[in-house]
Amino acid sequence: MCGRYAASRRPEDLAEVFEIEQWEPEEALEPDYNVAPTKEVFAVLDRALKDADDPRPVRQLRKLKWGLVPSWARTPEGGARMINARAETVHEKPSYRRAFATRRCILPADGYYEWVTGTQERDLEVEGKRKRPRKQPYFVTPADGSVFAMAGLYEFWRDRTLPDDHPRTWWVTCSVITTEAETTPLAVAPADGPTALADIHPRMPLMLTPDRWDAWLDPARTDTEELRGLLAPPPSGLMRAFPVSTAVSNVRNNGPDLLKELEAPEESTLF
Repeated sequence: MCGRYAASRRPEDLAEVFEIEQWEPEEALEPDYNVAPTKEVFAVLDRALKDADDPRPVRQLRKLKWGLVPSWARTPEGGARMINARAETVHEKPSYRRAFATRRCILPADGYYEWVTGTQERDLEVEGKRKRPRKQPYFVTPADGSVFAMAGLYEFWRDRTLPDDHPRTWWVTCSVITTEAETTPLAVAPADGPTALADIHPRMPLMLTPDRWDAWLDPARTDTEELRGLLAPPPSGLMRAFPVSTAVSNVRNNGPDLLKELEAPEESTLF
């Protein structure tokens, strides 16, 4: 799954990487090293500009809310639970299938956090000696330092309790697509820790390599089977993972220190 990630790239840098044609400086977001559900995040998408004479899709950097609200939802309250969509079923689930057909995006990140419970702690839990096992967070990121381009969906939802001209009448929300975690060795693994992403968690965000960006973002591509082909996992051996401070487990904590690699997993913090 993806329940927390880091996104510290400046919009200017993202514009260069993704060849952005349109973005609004007033929508710039501050670097966020602890992105949690319901926060505003950057998304890359291809869409015609509002009120423009030219109907062609324009590559944009937009600010969306993480937690997808389907257009048919009565209220936006369920968005916080819809932060992830499974690659295996995204084409058929009512909440996602329409967005999958025409409203796909890329959610740029530095990488994502995932928590693993150590073997000894799990054994203690089984024996009933500890009610809440220690969970060590790991940060997973491309080994070459490139942007982690997560496949995503976005959707529009109208709040019908508000007038048309109200600034919050329309919500634009998004979800991260996840897939089975890689079982092959990491490009760089911790000296004493997991050797594959599947050792950390059975799911992971689906990373899109640059050769898939244009096809994924193209709203003219609507054939379900063709689109499902774009959901194939990327080549193995592109990622690295390392332990980070358990401070990231508190959503109130933020800052680049959360990405500092620990020499060894922490042993003293329970949560």
